[in-house]
Formats: sequence, structure tokens, C-alpha cells
Amino acid sequence: MDTGYQTLVLNRIWQPVNVVGVERAFSLLSLDHAQVIYAEDESFRVFNSLAWFDFCRETEALKGARIIHTVSQQVIVPSVLLLRSYDRILLQEMKFNRQNLLERDDYRCQYCGKSFAPKELNMDHVLPKDRGGGTSWENVVTSCIRCNSKKSNRLPREAGMRLLNEPKRPARRPFVSSLYGRPVEKTWEHFLQAKK
Repeated sequence: MDTGYQTLVLNRIWQPVNVVGVERAFSLLSLDHAQVIYAEDESFRVFNSLAWFDFCRETEALKGARIIHTVSQQVIVPSVLLLRSYDRILLQEMKFNRQNLLERDDYRCQYCGKSFAPKELNMDHVLPKDRGGGTSWENVVTSCIRCNSKKSNRLPREAGMRLLNEPKRPARRPFVSSLYGRPVEKTWEHFLQAKK
């Protein structure tokens, strides 16, 4: 049943914790682990699974909505679900990649401290790879082309340079920050904006 539809999942204190597909959304709803939050004008209505199916049977809201067909009726795919018992905030570990490294180092060369456009920054291995340095949060920093060339295949102290900040693994971040900058459902905006 891959429709491509996505559902935002909130914990029981209305904070975003996940995005799930249609099957998972209906599973959470039918097992009574979640309720549907339906935006109506400037307010929200909350439905359990039975009330949601009744609402879909009786409403005119089906027009233009995200719909799936069951054996007996059409059902609106919930845009937002509210979990009944989960109250924690999901934290995601930041994956090591170029973009996250640029963000961690604030788009600055970690040797001269100047800000640069992303295309003007390199990923520099503090302990060079051929000397056993790995590609990890704790050994890679951003550096400008000039500083990267000056350091070459040496340790910073061997090149007469010094790191401005010790490279560290970033703290885990709330799930919702992974959605920033990505297109999201219009019905999610209220829940995402409140957490920025």
C-alpha cells in the first residue's frame, strides 16, 4: 500500500517525533496507540480510530484529501497522529557527512577562522589518513583551500598551525531539526513552527 503519503507523528505532549508511511499510520491508529489530529479552520479535532472512520464516511472533507480505499469505504489518510502514551522526544544521531560537518564547523576554516562558501571548504583529516587517521567526527574538520595546502599531509603542529576547535561528535539533535529545509505537508507547519 505504498501511496507515498506521509504522516507526522506527535508524542502525547504534541511534539513531533517521527514521520511514517500510510501502513504504519493506520497500524498505530487501529491498535489504539494513536489518535488523528484533524485541522479544522483555526482549531484541531482529535479522533480515535472508530470516530475517524465515521468522520470519513460522513464528511465532505474527502474532496481533495489524501484518500485510500478500503473494502467498504474511502478513508482520509491522517496527516498528523498523536501518540497516546509516548512522551519522550526522539533524538537522532547526526550522520557524518559533508553537509553536517560544514554545519558543525559553522562554515569556517578551523585553522584560520574565516567563513567561506561551502564549495571553498575542504574536509581535512587532522591526523592524515596515511598515518592512520580515520574519517570521523573526531578527526575531520573543515579547512579553506589555502590552509589545507599549507597543512598538507602533516599534523597541524608540524605545519606550524593550530586548530581553533577540537573536533567532536555533535550532540544528538531533536528529530524535528532533520525536517528543516525539506518540503513538508502544509498541515504539519503549525506543529513544526512551534518547535523552531
